[in-house]
Amino acid sequence: MKSFLTRYKHAWILCYGFVYLPWFLYLERTVTRNYHIIHTWIDDLIPFNEYFIIPYLLWFFYVAGAIAYFFFKNKQDYYKMCALLFTGMTISLIICTIYHNGTDLRPMVDPDKNVFTWLVSRLHAADTSTNIFPSVHVFNSIVVHIAIARSSCFKNRPWIVRLSFLLAASICLSTVFLKQHSVVDGFGSVIMCYALYPLFYGEGYAANKRKLPRKALG
Repeated sequence: MKSFLTRYKHAWILCYGFVYLPWFLYLERTVTRNYHIIHTWIDDLIPFNEYFIIPYLLWFFYVAGAIAYFFFKNKQDYYKMCALLFTGMTISLIICTIYHNGTDLRPMVDPDKNVFTWLVSRLHAADTSTNIFPSVHVFNSIVVHIAIARSSCFKNRPWIVRLSFLLAASICLSTVFLKQHSVVDGFGSVIMCYALYPLFYGEGYAANKRKLPRKALG
């Protein structure tokens, strides 16, 4: 047991879930009225499509799978990806705490039409239409793809990087085709990712990492 804990001590960073989940659930319970509605004319041009529930739900496996993979395969990629993920998720929570926001884009969905609309109805029942800016779905998908594309683990497997890009793009599109988010939420996530990226994947990060003792890097 001691050797197991020593080998996988980098699991400590996953304790962030004990911060994120209670904070997010608190916002879901309290931000129910008097919030700013995010809605643009571009959103009205995008049709609702229940089939996008598939990539939307695959997001959970995409993010969790990437974390699990790097946890066991590449500790440095794991740390960088988690640090970027959790920084962006925290910023998103802070924004939603200060700037109460939501959307009015959700259409009426007939759960009896097909299995996809039934899944959408379950999603609507479980997730409110508030706390949407910036989109965590979009931000996390971009970060996971960056981690996969930048990792040496897939240097000789470009097909995995291409599949990752297709899945990440599909997840991002699903947020607007399911009317879960406005395009504004997606663009906000892109901007946030662009701003944070150099801190974790830029030359400055690499230079600082080289200066650290090997023991400090885990």
